[in-house]
Amino acid sequence: MDRRAFVGGSLGAALGPTLSAAGAASAETQATDSTVRPQILELRRYQFRFGPMQARHSEYAKTALVPALNRAGIKPVGAFTIALGAGVPALYMLLPHPSADSVATLGSRLVDDAAYKQAAGAFRSLPPTDPPYVRRESSLILAFASVPGVEVPVSTPSRVFELRTYESHNEGAGLKKIEMFEKGGELAIFRRLGLAPVFFGRDIVGPRMPSLTYMVAFADMGAREKGWAAFGEDPEWVKLRSTAGYSDADIMTNITIQLLRPTDYSQV
Repeated sequence: MDRRAFVGGSLGAALGPTLSAAGAASAETQATDSTVRPQILELRRYQFRFGPMQARHSEYAKTALVPALNRAGIKPVGAFTIALGAGVPALYMLLPHPSADSVATLGSRLVDDAAYKQAAGAFRSLPPTDPPYVRRESSLILAFASVPGVEVPVSTPSRVFELRTYESHNEGAGLKKIEMFEKGGELAIFRRLGLAPVFFGRDIVGPRMPSLTYMVAFADMGAREKGWAAFGEDPEWVKLRSTAGYSDADIMTNITIQLLRPTDYSQV
């Protein structure tokens, strides 16, 4: 058996129950657009040391990695530095995959890409005394049925992206928060008030689960402050958060927030 097919099939089988459960949780929403299959979003975090690491990785990503990802059918690719949050210096990359097989076979497909191997040769051959980054971590996120793929916001010079992760005390509470976003109408309120969705999804592989992660975009920091202020006072939101079973205490245990800026090579 071809190793690539075996690995892809193995990952698909491993994720099968999780994907099925997540799909069932939003089956009502899926029924409105059954032709669109939610993407599996890979969210990477590269941790750097202060010094040449970050600039060197930026050049590699711009000239070698992102073009190769696009050739592999992964686009648009997001790339963001941290404007406000823990862990600086670091880089987040957002890779939208059409399937579990795409996740499983990406590494081998890059190795088979001659143009990538040539462009990335020097970066990939860095010695252990001068590594390309401190560590790379990845999580996998199954996109909500109502936001099945990455949405690219309108480009402005001062765009800011907000990355949030909501943790819950058990799977049922996590699904309740997803229900609140979709069936409850919280996502619709976001869109109406200018909190532009980039992605929304349920975390299926990663730390501190059960959880969901989403990203919204704003024209600038002023628009962010205005948007969240309007959201907090919105009558529909006030009513929704007062609904039995939808309070923060009922369905969430922790929120992590990072404010990000797109790199010059980000496609999001």
